[in-house]
Amino acid sequence: MTKQKLNGVYLVVDPAMDQSVLLDKVEQALKGGVNILQIWNRWPDRMHLGDKQQLASYIREMAHRYDVPVLMNDDWKMLKKTDLDGVHFDEIPEDFEKIKEEIGRDFIAGITCSNDQEVIEWAKENGFDYVSFCAMFPSPSVGSCEIVKPETVKKAREITDMPLFISGGITPDKISELNGLEFNGVAVISGILQDDEPKQQTLNYNEALNET
Repeated sequence: MTKQKLNGVYLVVDPAMDQSVLLDKVEQALKGGVNILQIWNRWPDRMHLGDKQQLASYIREMAHRYDVPVLMNDDWKMLKKTDLDGVHFDEIPEDFEKIKEEIGRDFIAGITCSNDQEVIEWAKENGFDYVSFCAMFPSPSVGSCEIVKPETVKKAREITDMPLFISGGITPDKISELNGLEFNGVAVISGILQDDEPKQQTLNYNEALNET
């Protein structure tokens, strides 16, 4: 799966949602122009490993019809059991070299960053493909993420040409408030998944991004 699409709208998929509702919303978002999917590592307690793998593989199959890569949040071992395209880490993983060895194939790697420039430096040194900043605005989906200062994003762009995503409370209207920051896309959960018209909302995000 190409890494050239590491920009635009990045949808984080919540597997705790009703599965039929979730899959329908994901399909609609893909039709609206989502460029990347990530499966949030927040599974229902009742879901067994086999069920997780099956859902992940189904989402990947659906996304690949639109040439969209699918990443797994934190649980990198899922890449050994499925054909997912990559992994997104919430923090610097222990022994990344061993993780790469165990996965045994090329994959997309991304990481969450707040205001810690050391995470950006680490990601750059370890050949990561992108960084996602959490959170730019308060949001019910981002938990305890601290608010990212605009200066952090500016400094990141000065030290790396990696794609930079912003997340946390991002709505199409708020994207205009971030003028002056150089970023490649926005990561969204509830902004699309909780919307009654996920296709149109995805189009709204893309339109707002094109205007920045």
